[in-house]
Amino acid sequence: MKAYWIAHVDVDDAEHYSQYTQRAPAAFAAFGAKFLARGGRSEALEGRATPQRSVVIEFESYEKAVACYHSAVYQEAKRYREEWARAEIVIVEGIAPL
Repeated sequence: MKAYWIAHVDVDDAEHYSQYTQRAPAAFAAFGAKFLARGGRSEALEGRATPQRSVVIEFESYEKAVACYHSAVYQEAKRYREEWARAEIVIVEGIAPL
């Protein structure tokens, strides 16, 4: 079953954050990830205020989604994000097609 990273990100320094966005795609490519949403318009209808960026990334399995996050390549990229942005990342397993 597919799985998804759902991330909400608030960027404090776009110039420095770009160091993350230059490095992270290597991890996603290594695990066959597919971006379904990245930035773009969004509106919070319930809960906290709309984050600056909402991202949805699809993986072939829950295990690949988790492995990508814990991979050395992603953890290296993450170091560049942590100082310049605040992120909430959830991995959620998809459902069987109806």
